[in-house]
Amino acid sequence: MKVTKDMIMGEILRMEMGLAPIFMENGMHCLGCPSAQLETIEEACSVHGIDADALTAKLNAYLEKKQA
Repeated sequence: MKVTKDMIMGEILRMEMGLAPIFMENGMHCLGCPSAQLETIEEACSVHGIDADALTAKLNAYLEKKQA
């Protein structure tokens, strides 16, 4: 799996809960709230003032390490 910034956060978390700490470390603490379940990474990053490309890179680095 490769994460893109247009993916829905809730779907990503259902596929790999191990990504939750990365979201939380980057200021996204309300992963269980309804809006977080329906937002894309890019939309959530915009709301939180986070660089979507940088966060996506961190998420993908985790997934690549896990697959290795």
